[in-house]
Amino acid sequence: MLNPWRGLGQLPRELWIVFATTLINRMGMMALPFLVLYLTRSLNFSSAQASYIYVGYGVGALVTAPFAGKLSDLVGHRRLMLLSLFMTGAVLLAFPLASDFFIVLIVTLIWAVVSEAYRPSSLAVIMDLSLPEQRKAAYALQRLAINIGMSFGPAIGGFLVLVSYPLLFIVNGLTTLVSGIVFLILPWRVQEHHTDVSDKIDLKSPPTPKLNSFKDLKLIFFLAAMLPVVIVFFQHASSMSLFLVNDLLLPESAYGILFTINTGLIILIEVAMNIAMAHWPYRRALTLGTFLIAAGFGAMAFANGMPAVAVTVVIWTFGEMIVLPTAAAYMGHIAPASRRGEYMGLYQMMFGLAFIIGPWLGLHLYEHFNAQVLWAAMFGIGILSTLMMRQLRE
Repeated sequence: MLNPWRGLGQLPRELWIVFATTLINRMGMMALPFLVLYLTRSLNFSSAQASYIYVGYGVGALVTAPFAGKLSDLVGHRRLMLLSLFMTGAVLLAFPLASDFFIVLIVTLIWAVVSEAYRPSSLAVIMDLSLPEQRKAAYALQRLAINIGMSFGPAIGGFLVLVSYPLLFIVNGLTTLVSGIVFLILPWRVQEHHTDVSDKIDLKSPPTPKLNSFKDLKLIFFLAAMLPVVIVFFQHASSMSLFLVNDLLLPESAYGILFTINTGLIILIEVAMNIAMAHWPYRRALTLGTFLIAAGFGAMAFANGMPAVAVTVVIWTFGEMIVLPTAAAYMGHIAPASRRGEYMGLYQMMFGLAFIIGPWLGLHLYEHFNAQVLWAAMFGIGILSTLMMRQLRE
């Protein structure tokens, strides 16, 4: 039987430490998926109050990303990852003590800040540890840890809520602390930045002045090209569930089955596919991947049952498996070696912006028009990314 993860043995040991840390952390991630239920059923908040708190987390994540990226370049990527893990664990353990709306909102904002500070640093440290030709596989390995972990965390959380909602935060907090301890005690060899050709400096030339990242046209164009397709991608967490239940009259369990198809494909195929595509030009891979995401969500306009929807999920999952590792690798390709945290912070901020726009836009189109208009619009928005990726500079 073919091993879907063959070829990973050449990755540095430290990447496997990051993998183990992420896997443990994600296996315990259950508080955020059940946050709205906890607020409405355990604390008896209204749906509006719960939405404000949930949006507060999104705003906290959006604002944190660029600052956390810059901070990680200053204090060190691994050091900020450790700080984030231990502080997040502490906040989660304290979360059930809050019951007043404004206190919960403040604690949620703190939770978002300390938790989301991990992401830019983790993306940057992978860049530091991997050679340019290994980066797509390295990011696919990171996503493998996330998806395996997320296959367990919310499922375990579903059983814990039957016992106690606060138990979600206690277990999540403890597993976060355990992942931090694992990351701290496993031997870590200090790595120098692995540089691309574009990072190499001619010592005979005068030093290049530090360019403001917002004046880096490659960066701004790429983030602008990614934003539309990520807006489309986030429909899987918002309007897609309503479409399945209200329009196709499928049971709620169908949504879970489709997620299982998505994560199963990622676990079995993504690493091997990205190893095989390691030498593809960024432009070609991102053009193909964004088109598949656009086509997959657009095809839902023609879906009339579970088998058809499953096919659309397979299509956009293949796009996801191409786009996300390749996009992260491209960010590392264009980022100066000493400013990878800053660039990854801006990359993460783009995801935060898409997370705010995507569900709002999708639900607005669904409620005020119909599902066919929603999915046709998502196809058009996704194709915009495809057309922009065709102009991407390597």
